[in-house]
Amino acid sequence: MIRIRRATPNDAAAIGRVHVETWQATYAGLLPDALLAGMSDVRQASYWSSLLDNPREARGVFVADETEAGVVGFGSCGPLRDPPENLDGTETRVGEVYTLYVEPDFQNQGLGRRLLDALFRQLSADGCDAAALWMLADNPTRFFYEGMGGVLVGQRVDTMAGVDVEEIAYLWRDLEAPLVRRRLATED
Repeated sequence: MIRIRRATPNDAAAIGRVHVETWQATYAGLLPDALLAGMSDVRQASYWSSLLDNPREARGVFVADETEAGVVGFGSCGPLRDPPENLDGTETRVGEVYTLYVEPDFQNQGLGRRLLDALFRQLSADGCDAAALWMLADNPTRFFYEGMGGVLVGQRVDTMAGVDVEEIAYLWRDLEAPLVRRRLATED
């Protein structure tokens, strides 16, 4: 059984592991090999440990926790850091989905939807009426976000490990709409 729950400081190592594994699997051929090969579970765990030790930051981090395997996915959200250029002004308060990763062996089981649901609920509880998400333009998971009702609203070029990469932004103008349409039971 897999449940979605708020992350705790004890989850930092597992989140770090999932972070590295999913980046290496998802971004192979999209990001420099040296960047991916140089990723470290220990460094990522340290980052997540620091974040999860801050109650204000930790409230926006959720994990998919499988009974036997432990943490197999995670997501995080909070205030919007870099607004997409095509916001139309009708959004009064926009939050951001920072991360959403599920281990390859556990994908296509609804965990991404359930994590996104938890993130949207958190953003809504924090007073947001809309949410944005930045991602690599060539990332094939963009179709997941489109299927969940995300609308393409921006693009930019970022530099990672000395290489320019194109990123795109999706926006959900109504945090309830995708949840009603794609609702999955999250109660355990």
